[in-house]
Amino acid sequence: MFRLRLFRFKSIQFLITASFTAMTVLVVILVSVVLYNKFNRTAENNASLANQQVIYQVASNLENYIRSMTTVFTSVENQIKSNGELPNEQLKERIETIFQTREDLVTIGLFTDAGQRLTSLPSIDMRSNINLTSQSWFRSAIENPNHLSFSVPHVQNLFRGKYKWVVSMSKGITLKTANGEEMNAVLLVDVNFKMIDNLPRSVKLGQKGYAYIIDDSAGNIIYHPQQQLIYAGLKYENVEQALKYAYGSYFDDFAGVDRLITIQTVNNVGWKIVGVSYMDEILTTRNEISTFLLWLLLAVMAVVFVATLYMSEKISQPIKRLEKSMQLVERGDFDIHIPIRREDEVGRLSRRFNLMVNRIRELMHQNIYEQEAKRRSELEVLQSQIHPHFLYNTLNSVVRLAGTGKNEDVITMITSLSRFFRISLSKGARFISVADELEHIRNYLIIQKMRYKNKFEYIIEAEDLVLEYKMLKLVLQPLVENSIYHGIEPSADECLISISARILDGKLCLSIKDNGVGISPDRLSGLLMDTHRNQEGTGIGLRNVHERIRLNYGEEYGLQIESEREEGTIVYIWLPCVQEGVES
Repeated sequence: MFRLRLFRFKSIQFLITASFTAMTVLVVILVSVVLYNKFNRTAENNASLANQQVIYQVASNLENYIRSMTTVFTSVENQIKSNGELPNEQLKERIETIFQTREDLVTIGLFTDAGQRLTSLPSIDMRSNINLTSQSWFRSAIENPNHLSFSVPHVQNLFRGKYKWVVSMSKGITLKTANGEEMNAVLLVDVNFKMIDNLPRSVKLGQKGYAYIIDDSAGNIIYHPQQQLIYAGLKYENVEQALKYAYGSYFDDFAGVDRLITIQTVNNVGWKIVGVSYMDEILTTRNEISTFLLWLLLAVMAVVFVATLYMSEKISQPIKRLEKSMQLVERGDFDIHIPIRREDEVGRLSRRFNLMVNRIRELMHQNIYEQEAKRRSELEVLQSQIHPHFLYNTLNSVVRLAGTGKNEDVITMITSLSRFFRISLSKGARFISVADELEHIRNYLIIQKMRYKNKFEYIIEAEDLVLEYKMLKLVLQPLVENSIYHGIEPSADECLISISARILDGKLCLSIKDNGVGISPDRLSGLLMDTHRNQEGTGIGLRNVHERIRLNYGEEYGLQIESEREEGTIVYIWLPCVQEGVES
């Protein structure tokens, strides 16, 4: 054994395997180190570039929105200056038109430099205790006339019942009064802050990153996704550092957390968009690269090792394939075939195995066919046993009618009996049309109604489409017979049997409904099962029909029974929609 192991380690196969594997592993390790460093730098650069693109897009969208609001402000200002003296109803109508075209406008107001309202929208009362001249937007307009000023977000509390977060645009302008004198005034346009808030709110810089907006002049935070924590003093931002940059990116370790900060200035209002992403997420990407390279190294080693064992695998593979096929046969799968690719002992063994499986499959199919044929013959014998019993009762009724001189009833019963047996025979066919089946049961009901002295009435309805469909013969008669004997005959009242045929859910559905005594729940639960037996024989006809349908059409078809004691019973017959009979 020792010499055999020594021989294996000194074989050419072992030397080739060891040399090729060692060389490949060394090359993969070297390439992995180079790729790791390259991917690491690329990941950081891509993260910075991606953040810059996102923040630039937010800033661009915000600039476009503010530019559009500036245009609205200018339009209002031009309308005021071009409409002469104040007050002016035509001017008010034009301003109201502008106000109604923009859903984001909250307030348009014109005030004197002393804080007196000249006109405003909405046209509601102002709060009595408001000090208009102390408002920051009012002071900015007075201190910087003819310059459009933007306020920080605030709650607009000028009017009663109106308290919305807005950004105020204000400007000091000069107007002419009715006597031609010039008057200093302040024009105010409030924009709903929600429109501005939505732009940075949707920004996601990684899983934890976010963006916020600051004022370029004082560093006030205009928007922050955690604004409540900022106001409560539970969260801080390194605003001082951000104010030093107009745009670009830098690394920050504020509060002991390494972050990548991206800055972009919104030029027309002096705001800055600050993007914050966390370095631990970038390091996560780095760790993912390390894991990937490690798995790549292991995969390469596995591939190299497998390649060296190719020849031995080539020899053992046919035997393994044969073993797996035998396991499938053990689990009952006989639909297998082993491809023969070689003419050696393994190939001949595989060919013999295929012959054996084919023979077993043929014997199984033969056995199934014989069992089905036996079952079918048994059911047909049960079917044929219905006719003598029914014929005897009918002829007995004819004799009684003839004896009482009711000749017309005798003619009707004998005619119905003749038609009944003509359709029953159907020249030996096992499948007849739905129309013939309904005609067959109609004649049966005529006979039974006369025998039971009009104890029940019947209704037969069918959709025109289903009449030409083919179905298994003598399906309705045993069920109607069961309904009469076990549902209507024990009832003291006059009953009704309703028979219908229609298309439902893509299937042919025939139903037989009666208002007889019904079936108890305990008997109903096992009515279609082979284990259900009772002395009255209630379930024999039902089971026979159910099994005939499933044998001929498959497991998804058959009978469905619903019944309630003293209310009646309904039997649904589910069949496929076919134009021609299915012989099997």
